Parts: sequence; structure tokens; C-alpha cells
Amino acid sequence: MSYIVPQEFASKMIDAGESKVFMSTKDTLIRAYMAGAILALAAAFAVTITVNTGQPLIGALLFPVGFCMLYLLGFDLLTGVFTLVPLALIAKRPGVTLGGVLRNWGLVFIGNFAGAMTTAVFMAIIFTMGFSHAPDAVGEKIGHIGEARTLGYAAAGASGMLTLFIRAVMCNWMVSTGVVAAMMSTSVSGKVIGMWMPILIFFYLGFEHSIVNMFLFPSGIMLGGQFTWADYFLWNEIPTVIGNLVGGVTFVGAMIYATHYKTSPQRARPSDLRGGIPVAAE
Repeated sequence: MSYIVPQEFASKMIDAGESKVFMSTKDTLIRAYMAGAILALAAAFAVTITVNTGQPLIGALLFPVGFCMLYLLGFDLLTGVFTLVPLALIAKRPGVTLGGVLRNWGLVFIGNFAGAMTTAVFMAIIFTMGFSHAPDAVGEKIGHIGEARTLGYAAAGASGMLTLFIRAVMCNWMVSTGVVAAMMSTSVSGKVIGMWMPILIFFYLGFEHSIVNMFLFPSGIMLGGQFTWADYFLWNEIPTVIGNLVGGVTFVGAMIYATHYKTSPQRARPSDLRGGIPVAAE
């Protein structure tokens, strides 16, 4: 797998974050658009497998194919830049500012949303034969997913909002781990294996991913789901984005930065002490 040790890929994470801050607007939008579109298609693929087989685990096992494709093609998800870009600011890379970080996040959000919406429209057309028929079984399932993960949270009030937020935090804990895992190897097979595991975990456990939801919920509305755009944004997308940010920055970016990039000096070993005084190297 051509394994790269954590100290090395920690530096690669900061380099990647820095490069994204200074990327042109055109390239940032195109890469984000394609990432949103591909991940949305993978979500439609996974839901279709789940409906046709009746086995959610099979859908979850195959969903990571979309994440692997978009990563290997160099496209950007909001969840990934939430983790990588702030590291360039924390590391005080020259020219990296808070404004540059927020600019990147805003552009990637717009691009991801546009790409996911494109796939949502395309798949809604497919699921309804060009809106001439009622949604098929997969289309109905997507509509029900939207209802359960908006109105279901709303019905629980503050407890529902807390659950939504925690699911979003844990989602990007896993997704960003997948982004980092791809940096652990220089081979395609090693990158794919590294990415596959955490993405499988997040999808099967039903955690909340802001870009996947950019597909599921708009398409759910188009397919007759009994919830509104306001329900979607207030009781899913906005809290999910915030939770994804917290999960990626804290549990992945900050932790790896703190222990592998800013490694603290080792404690003195007993053999290095003589009467409580450190022994100089001979």
C-alpha cells in the first residue's frame, strides 16, 4: 500500500488546505460541482440497492464507490474542506486568512449544492418517467427518507435537534477520516481501502452528511415527500452543516495536527535519569 506515516500525512493535510485557499474561483466551483453530483449519484445508487435487495448493509457497502471516485478525480466536498482548510490557518501559512477560509467554504457549498441538485433533478425524472408517472419504489423511499429526517426531528423538538447535530458531528468524524486515510498511501488501491472503511460506517449508521442531504431532500420534495424547503433547511441542512464543521475540525483536523504535526517532546525514560537528573547523551 506504500504506507505514509502520520507525521508525513499531517504535513500533507496542511499543504492541501493551503492549496485550496488559493485555488481560483472557477476551479473551486467546478471541483465542488462535480463532487456534489457524483456523491449524489452514489447516494441514489445506494438507496436503489437497498430497496431492490431489502438489505441496507449492501447499499452501505457499495456507497463508498462514489466517494472514492470523486476523491481520486481531485474534486472537493464541503466536509473535506471543513477539515483541511482551517489547518493552513492554524499553521499560519503565509497569506492564509480567515476570509480566505470562509471564501473557500462558501464556494464549495455553492458548487456542491448545484451539483447535487443537478443529480436530484435527473434522478427525479428517471424515477417518474419524466414526471408523467407516480414515483417508483426507489422514488417513494427517497421521499420517505426526507420526511423522517426533517419532520421526525422536528416532532422531537430540542431532543431531535440535538440528535441531528450529533449525527452530523459523527458523520464528518468518519468522512474526514476517509479523506485523511486516502493520504496514508501513494497507491490507488491503498487510497481506496483507506477511504472505504469510514465511509461505510457513516452511511450504514445513518449519520447526517450535508452533501448527501443536498440530494436526498430536494429530490424527496420533487418526488412527493410531505415536507417543505423550510423543513429541509431548518430541520436538516443548516444544523447538519454546522455539525459537519464541528466534527471535521475537532475530531480529525485538530487531533491529528495536535499530536502528529505539533508533537510534544517525549518524557524522560527512567534509564535516562540518574538521581533525578537527566543524563547527557554519550
